[in-house]
Amino acid sequence: MVRGFNHKLEQQQAPAFFVRGPSSLARLVFFSALSLVLIATDSRLQYLNSLRQNLVGILHPLQVLADAPSTLYSATGEYFSTHHQLLSENQQLKQQVLKQNIALQRLSTLTLENDHLRQLLQANKAMAENSILGEIMHVGRDPFTKKVIVNRGESHQVVTGEAVVDATGVIGQVTRTYPLSSEVTLITDKSLAIPIQVERNGLRAIAFGHGRDNTLDLPYLPANVDIRRGDTLVTSGIDGVYPAGLAVATVAQIEVTPDSPFARIVCLPTGGVGNHRQVLLVSIPRIDLPVASPTTAHTAPKSLATNKAIITPTPKPSQQALNKPQPSPVSKPHALE
Repeated sequence: MVRGFNHKLEQQQAPAFFVRGPSSLARLVFFSALSLVLIATDSRLQYLNSLRQNLVGILHPLQVLADAPSTLYSATGEYFSTHHQLLSENQQLKQQVLKQNIALQRLSTLTLENDHLRQLLQANKAMAENSILGEIMHVGRDPFTKKVIVNRGESHQVVTGEAVVDATGVIGQVTRTYPLSSEVTLITDKSLAIPIQVERNGLRAIAFGHGRDNTLDLPYLPANVDIRRGDTLVTSGIDGVYPAGLAVATVAQIEVTPDSPFARIVCLPTGGVGNHRQVLLVSIPRIDLPVASPTTAHTAPKSLATNKAIITPTPKPSQQALNKPQPSPVSKPHALE
C-alpha cells in the first residue's frame, strides 16, 4: 500500500510556478525584426528626433553630474596653482595684449580703407558674423567618429551648420543641436569637408578629414600644384558657413608618384580640442534682403516703362520719307526681267 502510494506521488509533476510564453529564439527573432523596422522607419521619416531631443534634455542633469568630478578636479588644480606661475602668465598676457592692440590699430585702419574702397566700387558690405562662447563638455569615445559636445544648444540660439573655432583655428562644425547642448563634428572626421585657401598664393581647394588620425587630406590636386611644405591653409569663405581667413591647417607632407596624376597632400590641423576647452560658435552669415512695399511693387513696372520710353523713344517718320514714292509689288519682277 505504501509502495503504490509512493509510485503515484512520483508520477505527479509539480505545477509550473511561472507561466511559460514563447521560446527564447522566437522572442529574439521578433524583437530583432521590430528593431530593424523601427531603425528603417526612423531613418526615413525622422519621427524620433523630437523624442531624442527631449530625452537628451531630461538626461542633461545626469550628464552634468557625471562631468562634475572632472570639473571639480580642474577647478581644484586651478585653485592650487603656484603664485610664480600666475605672475609669469600675467606678464605674458600683458605682452600679448600690447601686441594685439597694435595689430588692432592697424586692422581698424585697414577696415576703414576697405569700407571706403567698397563705397567707391559700390560693392556689397562684408557680412558680419555673430559668435557665442561655449565650452567643451566631453569628447566622444568612438574611434571611427571625431565628435565633441559643447554646452550651448537651441536655447542659446545655436543652429545646425555653425562653425566652431578655438583660439588657434577652426576645429569643426555643429551637426546636431539639443535644447542645452550641441554636437560638433571635427574637421578631422571623414564625413566633413571644408573649403580652404592657401594663404601664400590664394589657391582654393577642399580639405577632407582623414578619419583615422588627426590629419587632413587635399585630394584631386595635380602633381604640379603650387603647394609647399609649411604653407598655411585658411578658410576661403565661399561656402557661406566658415568666415574667411580663419586658420585651418598646415601642410606637413607632399607625395608625388609617377603612376598617379594627383599629389597626396597631408595637412595637420591648427586648432584642436586638446589645446583649449573654450570655443566660439560662429553663426552662419545672413543677408537681410530689403522688403518691397505694395506701393513700390505696383509702381515699379510703370516707372520702368516710363524710363524705357524716355531712353528709347519711338522714331517718327520725316516728311521726306512720307513724300517718297513706295515701290509697287510689280516693280520688282519687272526689274528682274
